[in-house]
Amino acid sequence: MFSALFGSVEQGIIYAIMALGVYLTFRVLDFPDLTVDGSFVTGAATAATMILLGYHPMLATIVAIVAGFIAGCMTGILHTKGKINPLLSGILMMIALYSINLRIMGLTAENTIGRPNIPLLNSETLFSKFQAFWSNLGIDAALNNLLKGMGIQQVPGTWGTLIVVLIITILIKLIADWFLKTEVGLAIRATGDNKRMIRSFSANTDTLIILGLGLSNALVAFSGALIAQYSKFSDVSMGIGMIVIGLASVIIGEAIFGTKTIMRTTFAVIAGAIIYRIILALALRVDFLDSGDMKLITAIIVILALILPQFINKSKERKRKVKRAAERSQVKTIEQGGKGLA
Repeated sequence: MFSALFGSVEQGIIYAIMALGVYLTFRVLDFPDLTVDGSFVTGAATAATMILLGYHPMLATIVAIVAGFIAGCMTGILHTKGKINPLLSGILMMIALYSINLRIMGLTAENTIGRPNIPLLNSETLFSKFQAFWSNLGIDAALNNLLKGMGIQQVPGTWGTLIVVLIITILIKLIADWFLKTEVGLAIRATGDNKRMIRSFSANTDTLIILGLGLSNALVAFSGALIAQYSKFSDVSMGIGMIVIGLASVIIGEAIFGTKTIMRTTFAVIAGAIIYRIILALALRVDFLDSGDMKLITAIIVILALILPQFINKSKERKRKVKRAAERSQVKTIEQGGKGLA
């Protein structure tokens, strides 16, 4: 049980980077960007292809981020310059990326143009390189002995992966917090709130939308590149439903932790991604559920995350109304009592 939850937390932290990208488009820019399903695979395919061709994992990851940024910018150009509906421009780019991703992975094959998947079982990744350094520190043995002393027998093989993805995600969160408070970041936020208002200040909303979509999909591609190296494979279908996972993370985090400040909201998105993976892991341990039910479970989680806060808010509002009515009734009783004494 502990090992399953530990793995879910690791994956949740990596997927949190993707969720931050989804937050940038859906919440900050107010743009329903479905490019995510394609750019996630673009990041994974680019990183896996370059690693298999012998490039350093760090360089492969950076190129994957750039590829995701370009994909997002193309969606922005389709919408702003081509005047295509936001939803449709994302769908068009997602469809185009499916073939592009096949072509990217096909670069590793000699006799075919496209390739649906790439295994990385015997290849060095960012995680394997960090693990080579981490294993010499002896921290794994100390932490696992501590857990065994607490009665937990199924201990993780290494804590190194959790540490490195946690550091990466925290750094991205801090950068995102800083960026959204800069002049450009504030302009992007204003564009999502009110395009007409920000245009009145001579801001180029088209450029801001393109930049916002590019940064969003760069984060999504980064997450895809890390997942490919974590899972040791890249597959053309691994991005299906990714937008729903990102939305689930954002909605769950916001419902639990709130959105009063940018720092709090980005933390909520990260926590939401981790909670989502934990819920998914626990759900899959139910006997009558199978791994093929993951998409159904995801849909149910999103539905509950959308509906439950409404019921909770309505319940709180009813309680406030009853409380106000009781207070008014009490005041009237006191006033009538005062008149009777007079």
